[in-house]
Amino acid sequence: MLASMFFARPAAAQTELSMWYHGSQNELERGIILEIVDDFNASQPDWKVILKSIPEGSYNDAVVQAAWTGNLPDIIDVDAPVVANWAWQGYLQPLAIDASLVDPFLPSTVGRWNGEIYSVGLWEAALAILTRKSTLAKYDIRLPSLAEPWTATEFEAALVKIKASGEFDYPLDLGVSGEGEWFPYALSPFLQSYGGDLVDRSTYMTAQGVLNGEAALRFGAWWQSLFTRALVPAVGLAQKDRTEGLIDGTYAMAWNGNWTVLDVIEAHGEDVVYLPAPDFGKGSVIGAGSWQFGVSATSEHVTGASAFVEFAIQDRYLSSIADTLGLIPPTPAAAKASKNYGPDGRLSGFVDLSRQQAMLRPVSPSYVVIAKVFERALVEIAGGADVQEMLNEAVNDINRDILRNAGYKPE
Repeated sequence: MLASMFFARPAAAQTELSMWYHGSQNELERGIILEIVDDFNASQPDWKVILKSIPEGSYNDAVVQAAWTGNLPDIIDVDAPVVANWAWQGYLQPLAIDASLVDPFLPSTVGRWNGEIYSVGLWEAALAILTRKSTLAKYDIRLPSLAEPWTATEFEAALVKIKASGEFDYPLDLGVSGEGEWFPYALSPFLQSYGGDLVDRSTYMTAQGVLNGEAALRFGAWWQSLFTRALVPAVGLAQKDRTEGLIDGTYAMAWNGNWTVLDVIEAHGEDVVYLPAPDFGKGSVIGAGSWQFGVSATSEHVTGASAFVEFAIQDRYLSSIADTLGLIPPTPAAAKASKNYGPDGRLSGFVDLSRQQAMLRPVSPSYVVIAKVFERALVEIAGGADVQEMLNEAVNDINRDILRNAGYKPE
């Protein structure tokens, strides 16, 4: 009787782990995350992840509010450029995983700060110039390569030639109809290719000389000229869907991400090409760093939460995301197994773009201020404001914030 009572005892319940995720409005992406959660919960007896999806537009504010009220979840979805700030603010704690697990990952998919790993991403995103080979051939424009991208002179000539044809509303779409993270992610690489930057990365203590120096002024003059010459749509101008605009010929070229390429290929087939960023003198540069998973600083279950992150970064999930969403697999093994990014995949070139051209946005807690200041400066310059004046003002705003926060030194 005693033995039968012993064997009838129910198994211990799994400890629940709360998880917040930013993609409630992307059903395909959310479906894959739910699959990973369900697989993890079924794979072991100790932990059960409970997923809460939040719209991307309000996600960061929700996390900040939860931190203030002491209600952070165990597992946090975090955009790569804010990892340093959230670690400094005390929202995140280092992951309890073997660091060798992320050795194969694209560097931009691992969130590091102050010598610690705080987050890991299941994908990467990369930008390129999307266009059609027939368009380039029609106007006798060289097809650039990763080894030989367009020079600034070639890029300028291509824009002017296409503009003069009158065939398109604009030669180039830069995606500036909206606001927010797109500006530092997509547009600061042009500044960096000129030789400037958002902040002096040797110390992260000042923007003086890099955001308002000679290289930055040349970038600012070029940026303003794009709008005065109507080579690109005006900032804030209401636009149709960007991918649709490229497909229907509203734009000859679009500065856009790998996640849009498959739709353009479906419309125009093998005529579609994606080209590396132009080289404005200091190399071709694209932005880097996308959404990643980390563990909140207040979680009492860091072992279980870290175990989920470790489970989620298996190559089979990374390949599935690449094939479903068109996003870049962060490991060579996942890329090789992917239909889109394998040796014969139509998007395989984006892996090389990420490895050779990608630059992380400044890895500093000050980035959250830098991003907003840079966006404001670009919007004002595009509207005709004095380049030197706006860049000096941006530098002063950034330096004032860094000083006010004592250099954002880690405690």
